[in-house]
Amino acid sequence: MIVIQSFSLLCLLLALGKLLRVKWGLMQRLYLPSSVIAGLMGLILLQVVGQEAMGGWIAGWNKLPGLLINVVFASLFLGVTIPPLSRIWKEAGPQLAYGQIVAWGQYVVGLGMVLIILGPWMKTSPLFGVIVPVGFEGGHGTAGGLGESFKQMGWEAGLDFGLAAATAGMISAIIVGMALVNWAVRTGVLKRHENIEDFKESDLTGVYLPEDRPSAGALTVSPDSIDALTLHLAVIGIAILIGYGLKLGLVWIEAHLPGIGEHAIMRAFPLFPLCMIGGLLVQISMDRCAKINVVDHHLMQRVGGLALDFLVVAAIATIRIEVIAKGWLPFVLIILAGIAWNVFCVMWLAKRLLPDAWFERAIAEMGQSMGVTATGLLLLRVADPERKTPAASAFGYKQLLHEPFMGGGLWTSTAVILVWQKGAPLVFAISIGAILTWLVVWKLLMKK
Repeated sequence: MIVIQSFSLLCLLLALGKLLRVKWGLMQRLYLPSSVIAGLMGLILLQVVGQEAMGGWIAGWNKLPGLLINVVFASLFLGVTIPPLSRIWKEAGPQLAYGQIVAWGQYVVGLGMVLIILGPWMKTSPLFGVIVPVGFEGGHGTAGGLGESFKQMGWEAGLDFGLAAATAGMISAIIVGMALVNWAVRTGVLKRHENIEDFKESDLTGVYLPEDRPSAGALTVSPDSIDALTLHLAVIGIAILIGYGLKLGLVWIEAHLPGIGEHAIMRAFPLFPLCMIGGLLVQISMDRCAKINVVDHHLMQRVGGLALDFLVVAAIATIRIEVIAKGWLPFVLIILAGIAWNVFCVMWLAKRLLPDAWFERAIAEMGQSMGVTATGLLLLRVADPERKTPAASAFGYKQLLHEPFMGGGLWTSTAVILVWQKGAPLVFAISIGAILTWLVVWKLLMKK
């Protein structure tokens, strides 16, 4: 009965979140996903009633983010035909360089704030410096997936601060992003734009009209043999199993290397980036060995989207407000610093680094680096509704090389481990070095 209660309440919150998105104009203008609205409703419910009083109704919610994020990352590249690196580089080289600088800069800003202000004056944990990239660039899924790692590092509050940063980043991305679009229109930087109020009702409510409904994916196998969705979920499970095997192997190697095993680095390393590698290995194997591709990327997106929706509701609802309240001042300061960095990148850096349509390219990058990819695409649509610039294609190609490392990828998890084991100054220095390296790469691209 407890499982039924817990699952049913999650579903009810999601349905109510969708209803609020359809009926409430403010939610439409903020363009908040229904899962975020549902999570905020759950957070209010738990604060009013109390987590202990809710009992079995929220049983297992705190475990869901760590489980479902593996499904999200394992499905990222399954069913994707990855183009040659030369094509990606040609289409999105400058965009990739700019996106990497924005992402690495979040580490510089966050860790710099801890080293200069928050650590000496407010005695915050060095790990506090990673909540901006974990919450902004990574999002709710990454923050939730790192919860167990933060616990093993002795900073259990990291989960709450990371989730709160992800929520603040998503909301501020829309508010600040729309303000920048309006500025660009008034100053003549942007000549093609669309107000969010001018969107079709189906865009604002998120409910497609019957004649506009796209396909959710293609059935690749006959239901007589196995349901297509079952097959796709099984493939995701294989990818997760490979990722789990990779982690066990790394833990074993670490334990048998002299002078390293006592640090327990790989035990604290999260599983989800390795699941992404597992998905890539599965896809490469199918491309080389299978005569017919039975994995459809659109169906994979549906499975990953389902996991992410439930993850976000459970993660936001279980944020411990009392933990945020104790550290509200350093949290507000570091979030404001993260927002300021992203605004600086759009207003000053982008016009100097991006070759053309600099504002359209930069505003999409800002939405993605503070919220989710959909937020970036929304801001890009407002700035360039007819897609007359190369911003959309450059942004899409850039994600293929950007996501495996940043935004919840391998570096996001590695950086947290390094701050824990080696200290914030090392990761701060690495991040500055990475920005300088990408500036050199950008210079070489421009010369070519």
